[in-house]
Amino acid sequence: MLHIEHLMVKFGGLTALQDFSLKMGIHEIIGLVGPNGAGKTTLFNAISGLVKPSGGRVSFNSTDILKKPMYARARMGIGRTFQVPQPMSELTVKENLLVSQRFGTGKVDEKKINEILAFLNLSRKAGYNAAMELSLSELRALEVGKALATNPRLLLLDEVLAGLEASEKRILMGTLTDLHEKYGIGFLIIEHDIETISSLCKRVCVLNFGELIADGTPQEVFRNPTVVKSYIGSSHA
Repeated sequence: MLHIEHLMVKFGGLTALQDFSLKMGIHEIIGLVGPNGAGKTTLFNAISGLVKPSGGRVSFNSTDILKKPMYARARMGIGRTFQVPQPMSELTVKENLLVSQRFGTGKVDEKKINEILAFLNLSRKAGYNAAMELSLSELRALEVGKALATNPRLLLLDEVLAGLEASEKRILMGTLTDLHEKYGIGFLIIEHDIETISSLCKRVCVLNFGELIADGTPQEVFRNPTVVKSYIGSSHA
């Protein structure tokens, strides 16, 4: 489904991604971990169209996407969330989903929007001001809902569980698992919580200073001495 070859992203003299390659199959769930500044969000930005790579190739379902605008990538089936929730100001929860749906699909399907609201337990908040009247866990759910509204086949989830209490994490993790099972959506997930990644993902990729340093099962990756040194740290080793 997603094929990245030798991707490079530079910001002036800083290399944010260096020769990054990844093959991701349909329906796969992959965790993406690494220290702050490792290039994880930059990778998402390159895939979704917010950043123009300096080199390399990204294809989705065998189609090169690097020259396509953001809306075209969304309509091909690539959805994403952002690390900091970004509800559209002065719009209701439902209106946020409707706008996202039109951007990602070119049309409005209110039945689908109501289904997403129900799935994310946001139906009773549909008329609330999205920017002012939601808790953090609800804002995280809304981020997922906006991405779902674009009818994705691949979801790029950028720290969607960050800042949540343990019980809230379990609920949203359960929702993500249900989404994967019900719709067969593939997930590429940025997450710092090792326990969360290990329970959600059968495969984990580790970035450090823009380079891929490990790719394997959670057990293989988190026992890798290079990963322990660069990401987990001596206090966890």
